[in-house]
Amino acid sequence: MGRVDLRSAVGSLTLPNPVLTASGTAGHGAELAGYVDLARLGAVVVKSLSAEPWPGNPAPRVSETPAGMLNSVGLQGPGMARWLEDELPALADRGARVVTSIWGRRVQDFERAAAMVAGAPAVVAVEVNVSCPNLEDRSRMFAHSPTATAEAVAATAGAGVPRWAKLSPNTDALLEVAGAALGAGAEVLVLVNTVLGMAIDTTRRAYALGSGPMGGGLSGPAIRPVAVRAVHDARAAFPAAGIVGVGGVTRGVDAVELLMAGANAVEVGTATFRDPRAPARVLSGLTRWCRRNGVRSVSDIVGAVHGRRGEVEDSQAVVVGGGDG
Repeated sequence: MGRVDLRSAVGSLTLPNPVLTASGTAGHGAELAGYVDLARLGAVVVKSLSAEPWPGNPAPRVSETPAGMLNSVGLQGPGMARWLEDELPALADRGARVVTSIWGRRVQDFERAAAMVAGAPAVVAVEVNVSCPNLEDRSRMFAHSPTATAEAVAATAGAGVPRWAKLSPNTDALLEVAGAALGAGAEVLVLVNTVLGMAIDTTRRAYALGSGPMGGGLSGPAIRPVAVRAVHDARAAFPAAGIVGVGGVTRGVDAVELLMAGANAVEVGTATFRDPRAPARVLSGLTRWCRRNGVRSVSDIVGAVHGRRGEVEDSQAVVVGGGDG
């Protein structure tokens, strides 16, 4: 079979292919450029940034699990101003399409970060990472509340680019939160960030992560079924929405599964820690799968399990993903 049309509509964006990096797993800048042609990927989603620098959590921050890893990095970052000056230029120079992920502890923090990124070169979208503690609501996670999520998303309109809302799977109100984010102006809902977990060092009889009793976020192949379910249910609930599936994608066929569940694109995250070429390998694997199975356009398999094909034009988008952010 000949060429496969990999173009993917994600909200109002048309990307050259449906494979992106996941926030929190590809660094703040062009760290992967020595392994992957960043311009070849659909987009590069950078590690979540706040308006001001943030030190993150104490070490140790990562603990390997049988099918992935736990992390408690704690959203460490240099702050938006420094990132714009020190990291973004290298991404732009390499032709990357950049999705800037932002976070905050108050609604005003989201507003400030979004305003700072407005007009930045190569930035095609802003990911609003609401999977973080809301100090205005007794540290309850923004993504566990439809109201708080809507407030954070609405506050980021000043970014001037499409907004993607990254949501948490650790709530029984996921679809309600997703609907609130879409209603507040999000084109993309970033669903299943990491799943809450914990590891104990049995030798030391102590917590394995520096975050102690707070535990960490589980990512990797272990959570792929969670991501598939979230994508599937979001597609069923929001037929006109776009979806980007993330969570445990390590092979091309993993991407196919999420696309069939209803995703318009996928993000590759934890696999990059083991092999920094993982996003490129997933893209190649997806292309080979399409050729072997007679798929001429990747949009033809989007939502296949629902009996619909390629409902991607003129849509909003939902991103379902893993990673620390």
